[in-house]
Amino acid sequence: MRIDYHTHHVRCGHASGELEEYVLKGIELGLVQLGLSDHMPLLHVDPATYLPGMAMPMEELPNYVEEAFRLQEKYKDRIDIRVGLEGDYIEGYEAEIGQIVQAYPWDYVIGSVHFLGEWDITDYRQTDGWKERDAYEVYSQYYDAVKKACQTGFYDYIGHIDVIKRFGFKPEQSVEHLEREALEAVKAAGLAIELNASGLRMPVEEMFPSRRMLEYALELGIPVTIGSDAHQPERLTQYLDQAIILLKNVGFNELATFRCRKRTMLPIGFDTFDV
Repeated sequence: MRIDYHTHHVRCGHASGELEEYVLKGIELGLVQLGLSDHMPLLHVDPATYLPGMAMPMEELPNYVEEAFRLQEKYKDRIDIRVGLEGDYIEGYEAEIGQIVQAYPWDYVIGSVHFLGEWDITDYRQTDGWKERDAYEVYSQYYDAVKKACQTGFYDYIGHIDVIKRFGFKPEQSVEHLEREALEAVKAAGLAIELNASGLRMPVEEMFPSRRMLEYALELGIPVTIGSDAHQPERLTQYLDQAIILLKNVGFNELATFRCRKRTMLPIGFDTFDV
């Protein structure tokens, strides 16, 4: 079962490659399912005055959806394309997020927290934000936002659930209880999570989430899917071979897949990404 559910494309402003390039690369790699999941447009900041290249412009959203479904039909005999969205959760903007989620016939919507207020904790240009904040308070605020995202009903799974560690900033005290509370919120909402392999190319050099969180997710019975978070076509499926091995070692035997907002579990094996 070859899948990659987390990808980004030139429209988002900080990735390269047209949608069709990702599709063709997926076919070349032998993917069975390819998820297209570009970033939701910015809602809470003015794109004209904020840092450039954060997300697709609002006027591009219908074009993205139209092209994705056109490619789904064009290549249906060669690859199974699932059309998704990475829908940022931003506290206070639930109504606007809900309008976007409900406006299109998505196969799946990823719930991700990137912003704490106007601070994007995943943006390499904004790491100075850590200098003026207490790390434990940042982690607490982040995981509180994850829990609130779970409660909205907007999402099918939570993306890179511990991405707060991306640049290696960590509190001195343990945050395991915050991680567990977030996973318990995922379970209570009936959601899945992803094992996002892109952390291996980030300063933290660890997938999102950690093995510790995966083990608790397994204990809770939370389904897992996988994604490379590719921002260039050549990074499609990057590190997903290692992701599969990690999942199997932890004890997972299935992957979550999505169509028309419905989840289906499929078996996995060590040779899933033997490419």
